Amino acid sequence: MKLSDIIVTEAIIPELGSATRDEAIEQLIKSLAQANAIPKRTVKEATMAVISRENQATTGIGKGVALPHAKLKSIKHPVGTIGRSSRGIDFGSLDSKPVYIIILLLSCTDNPDEHLQAMETIFDYVQQDIFRKFLLQSDTVEKIAELISEADELR
Repeated sequence: MKLSDIIVTEAIIPELGSATRDEAIEQLIKSLAQANAIPKRTVKEATMAVISRENQATTGIGKGVALPHAKLKSIKHPVGTIGRSSRGIDFGSLDSKPVYIIILLLSCTDNPDEHLQAMETIFDYVQQDIFRKFLLQSDTVEKIAELISEADELR
């Protein structure tokens, strides 16, 4: 699985307007709905599911990255988006530092293996220092999409 198989380009937000974790999660989920990647009627349910998951344990993995995610019956296959914050957002990260890159994933409850595979793919990309560095510098949807495409080719 490649990152481009998961990320919905039309839902990428190069500069989040959100100041808090929950606002950022809601903004990213609404972006997925606006891109028709998820049904609009599921925005509230998805937002609550991701925030509930986040309240159990932070997905702020450190190095300025958070990977919020949830599984929902209404989602047919893994879909995700990327949001950047130049100001940083408090996610209660493991390293206690702000998050600048958020990659949100929604998957189907009926296929946990596909969810794990998608999470593993995302994690593999964000563990690469060079990928994080270029993602932080990519300030448009087009630049982020191009970075994903180039990173996919190197896999």
